[in-house]
Amino acid sequence: MIDHDRLFKELISTFFLEFLELFFPQLREELEPNSLSFLDKEIFTDVTEGEKHETDLIAQVKLRNQSSFFLIHLLSCRTAKSVELARFSPSN
Repeated sequence: MIDHDRLFKELISTFFLEFLELFFPQLREELEPNSLSFLDKEIFTDVTEGEKHETDLIAQVKLRNQSSFFLIHLLSCRTAKSVELARFSPSN
């Protein structure tokens, strides 16, 4: 069986800058491409439920001279694929 989730994550991480350029062109213009790195998967526990969860893809990049993180959430099903992008900046 083909691991579509893994392939889609690989595709997004390989073409992350192009993905941003296509869907978020203004954002792409404001980041430093040479600062891009992908972090290892993070595993966290839902304290209320006690269930373990794994993040999909985390990109670290400088945006407007500030270190920023993008959490890319991939949701796949048989009929459609969905990608959500959230940006976080560490507080000083």
